[in-house]
Amino acid sequence: MFSWLEKNPFFFAVFVFVFIAYAGIVEILPDFADRARPTKDTKPYSVLELAGRHVYISDSCNACHSQLIRPFKSETDRYGAYSISGEFAYDRPFLWGSKRTGPDLARVGNYRTADWHENHMKDPVMMVPGSIMPAYKHMFSKNANIETAYAEALTVKKVFNVPYDTEGNPKLGTWEEAQEQVKAEAQAIVDQMKDQDVKDAFARGEIRQIVALIAYLNSLK
Repeated sequence: MFSWLEKNPFFFAVFVFVFIAYAGIVEILPDFADRARPTKDTKPYSVLELAGRHVYISDSCNACHSQLIRPFKSETDRYGAYSISGEFAYDRPFLWGSKRTGPDLARVGNYRTADWHENHMKDPVMMVPGSIMPAYKHMFSKNANIETAYAEALTVKKVFNVPYDTEGNPKLGTWEEAQEQVKAEAQAIVDQMKDQDVKDAFARGEIRQIVALIAYLNSLK
């Protein structure tokens, strides 16, 4: 067979192409599939984090902030480890973005605190001199939509098999159980905040948008 191929350069070239292509597929596909799987410690968003993600989208935070760190030294020096596909396994939709009027937020949960976000959303210039970001004071008076976030979590669990209620992942349970979990998560954030209106609202059973947004930003690591 090989002697015949040597005498027919066209078929020899085709054979070499097919052989190399097959070898490439065997080498690349398993690694590609592995990288697309959820990375270690990647968890679905909790209901409170999803509510904060909705706030993030509705206020167009993704128009000025990306969530995708490129594999360049200038990026990793500033923002941390570059992003890989498995980190976004539970993102619907992706919020990678392409414009950076503000910094990338893919790792913001590693270096900002609840009280920093609180002050920054109230008065960006106070926290970042020269910032052109507007203040988002309405988040301190509007309630987060926990019901819609719970509905989304149930939907992605049933339709996309997002592994809620499994070991190490957020629990959903009934609506009443989800409310208790949201309250516990929110309590930890409210305790770190100074805004008395937010604290008073929480005492009345209301969760402000700023609390949900902070929960979401804290999850970005």
